[in-house]
Amino acid sequence: MKKNFFILVLSLSIFSACDSGKEEISISSDVYHDTMEKLSEVIVHDIFSPPVASRIYAYPSIAMYEILAQNNSEYKAFAGQLAQMTAIPQPEGNVSHELAALEAFIKVGTALIFSEDKMDTYKAELYKDLKRGVKSSYFDASVAYGDQVAAHILAWADGDNYKQTRTFPKFTVTDDPTRWQPTPPGYMEAIEPHWTKIRPFVIDSADQFVPVRPTPFDMKEGSPFYKEVMEVYTVGNNLTEEQKEIASFWDCNPYVMNVTGHVMAATKKITPGGHWIGIVKIACQKEETAPMKTAEAYALTSIALADGFISCWDEKFRSNLIRPETLINKHIDEEWLPLLQTPPFPEYTSGHSVISNAAAVALTSIFGDNFAFDDDTEVKYGLPVRSFTSFIDASEEAAISRMYGGIHYMPAIANGVTQGRALGNFVVDKLEMKNESLAQNNQ
Repeated sequence: MKKNFFILVLSLSIFSACDSGKEEISISSDVYHDTMEKLSEVIVHDIFSPPVASRIYAYPSIAMYEILAQNNSEYKAFAGQLAQMTAIPQPEGNVSHELAALEAFIKVGTALIFSEDKMDTYKAELYKDLKRGVKSSYFDASVAYGDQVAAHILAWADGDNYKQTRTFPKFTVTDDPTRWQPTPPGYMEAIEPHWTKIRPFVIDSADQFVPVRPTPFDMKEGSPFYKEVMEVYTVGNNLTEEQKEIASFWDCNPYVMNVTGHVMAATKKITPGGHWIGIVKIACQKEETAPMKTAEAYALTSIALADGFISCWDEKFRSNLIRPETLINKHIDEEWLPLLQTPPFPEYTSGHSVISNAAAVALTSIFGDNFAFDDDTEVKYGLPVRSFTSFIDASEEAAISRMYGGIHYMPAIANGVTQGRALGNFVVDKLEMKNESLAQNNQ
């Protein structure tokens, strides 16, 4: 009897030792920033197009937000607010919502990229540090709950028509002189011509914010359209060093083709949406936001970016307008080259103008109108820091940078700004993210 009792006590002691530790995990916002930055690195490595990258940012950010909001009475869930999104499952036991949110972000993000091994390696090293001193059963339960929510979000993502659009026919180029044609040096086919079929997150439909029509095509000297083409040509030939720096800073072309003789090599860069995700990090770190507000900033901005791309691409392939480079080479100067490489899709409206202003409106709703910041997002790509007095200030520079780059006429820029701000305001006004009464009581 004594022997059996001794074995029982010894067994319980061993079990207790194996699962000792605290049922508490504190994850700083910097961990979320680092994880988002890792996702950006993989997006650059895998060369995802700007529209597709916006989708990859949105779903993990929503998963992270939804779990943290579930545990914070001041915030409201996205379920029932985002298109076709239902409530995430509830945890069955005691879990760390911060760890579950991190796990869900990583799990969803990893499922949407190609280089899964890069995220897996990052996660293994990160979790090795996070689990120190934590009760293993508690840690595992938190991760399992994050996986459960990730599965829910990924099932929802499967219904957005993305996979179906992978099988749709390629864009057809015609001889119509007004319509978009592939541009040098790669003469790549049009990117994501069916993005208008992707399910939006907040906006009612892809064509909810159709801008005014572009200037009627007319290459007769002195016509309004001809003057727009000449403006791009003249500005491009007389750029100041400051304008060149601005154009390069906001280039954000994920696949720049460099041609030397018969040799062609690619330079990979962050996407336009990825640049604004970087600005989210800058704003959060300046204000030292807690994890919940950090998740709010990433989620709202990524949603505005994703819907912005859907809206912009809907217009691009509706108007299907030819790029300045093609017309200038054909009618004005066959040797002319824009400062930046022309992206492979129609001209109107400017994607940078639309998505930058949508993102700026989203960030302004969180951090305020006159939030000055130093943008070092492009330092890793060899570009200097630029400073801005507000998010709107940055978005306006991003918009005009496309004129300096030689890839947009002015109406695409100006009307793109209008389109992006209208969309951004709609997203901000429609989404209820805060329980205002509780938030005010806790101030």
